[in-house]
Amino acid sequence: MREIVVISGKGGTGKTSLTGAFAHLASNKVVCDLDVDAPDLHLLLRPQTGQTEEFFSGHVAEIDKGLCTQCGLCASMCRYEAVRVDKDTFSIDPLRCEGCKVCVAFCPVGAILFPEKYCGRWHISSTRFGPLVHAQLFAGEPNSGRLVTLLKQQARQLAKFRGNELILSDGAPGIGCPVISSLSGADLAVAVTEPTPSGRHDLERVADLCGHFQIALAVIINKFDLNPEEADGIEAFCRSKGYAVIARLPHDPVVTKAMVEGRVVTELPETDFSREVRKTWRKIEELAARGRKD
Repeated sequence: MREIVVISGKGGTGKTSLTGAFAHLASNKVVCDLDVDAPDLHLLLRPQTGQTEEFFSGHVAEIDKGLCTQCGLCASMCRYEAVRVDKDTFSIDPLRCEGCKVCVAFCPVGAILFPEKYCGRWHISSTRFGPLVHAQLFAGEPNSGRLVTLLKQQARQLAKFRGNELILSDGAPGIGCPVISSLSGADLAVAVTEPTPSGRHDLERVADLCGHFQIALAVIINKFDLNPEEADGIEAFCRSKGYAVIARLPHDPVVTKAMVEGRVVTELPETDFSREVRKTWRKIEELAARGRKD
């Protein structure tokens, strides 16, 4: 089983639009959206949810008012000012609670509970391109790296059960915990960048991350014609580091048109852009297969 993760050092490079097109072109696969903080692959794939599970991670304190003696010790010890006092009634503000457990440990009557926090939901859905494993954290919730790991486990189990040969994942932007979790066990990372100074800077960061974890990296320069000089500089950097530049894709309004229609570019009437995307996917398959043999 091969695992390909499409990543980007920053948002807005066109990563998800390309991942959606690759999901259309790939065969015998499970698609996985690992951007759990702000997922949007579902906007293109329009999934029909089949299984939904709640995701719990971390803890938040709660005061049992029947046991609380209003001693005020928890309020005096909480450095985050999460304990609220209203007419001698004590409660915890869940938006301020950091789950440090100081109040739980020092409450003299054991009146403070410490349940797991309900952070979001994850799903296994069906789409016109096959199964999709995806999730959504609630606003401001942490532990997205842990949820990414859970999604990858579910995708692998599903692929094994169905006999799929490929897991194609849309990773989160940046280089933080969700991206590190996304790359775990991958055969190939495909970085989508854009020809801007910030695009190059963030590509260099995500390339260093792949190098640290010894994951093969291929690079797509999207919208290269908006700044050919910068695109040439990015390609020169990739050559100097031994990264394969597998595509220089032009800016094309067809991408926006596809998004508005809730489709991917390879579903629309063929253009120069969609032809290049098809060629790019063939190169990705070749690189992933080569890495697998090695």
